Amino acid sequence: MALSKTGLVVVSLAALFAAGCSSTRFSSMNQQPEPLQAAPSGSVTSSTALPPPVSPGTADPSSFPEAPGASTQVAAAPAEGAPDITTGNVVGAWNASVAGQSCQLITSLTKLGSNNRAASRACAAPVNGVKAWNVAGKQLSLYDESGSVVATLYSSGPEKFDGQTSTGMPISLSR
Repeated sequence: MALSKTGLVVVSLAALFAAGCSSTRFSSMNQQPEPLQAAPSGSVTSSTALPPPVSPGTADPSSFPEAPGASTQVAAAPAEGAPDITTGNVVGAWNASVAGQSCQLITSLTKLGSNNRAASRACAAPVNGVKAWNVAGKQLSLYDESGSVVATLYSSGPEKFDGQTSTGMPISLSR
């Protein structure tokens, strides 16, 4: 008895379908996995006693240490009579000086979210993470990938900007 090509295809598909229905790979989805064995972690020792707990709302905020990476320093205000900055003043290649180290910063008009795209070359942290820039009035702001301000600068002359990074380092851009 000879099967036609169509019959052979139908029988093959039926066999594949039946094999798929008998799979056990989905039956374990309703089962809970075995709990993991606890790993030894060693012992905890302390050489100083902890202070007594404080009632909520009564702690003195000035007694807390500064958060890592937090800085209360801000860029200096623009010089008296400093001009407003336009995007045309900022677009292009810049020689950057970050805390005395030289590097390059490139700014473009390509959008990155609500800002313009930027890139740095051979810059020290945090300027090595600059991905965007924007201007507002007299202020030029440089941003990292997450949108956090990396540096704030003001025009200090033709083709020159001076300011401070978010970590308090001096930064200058010039052409």
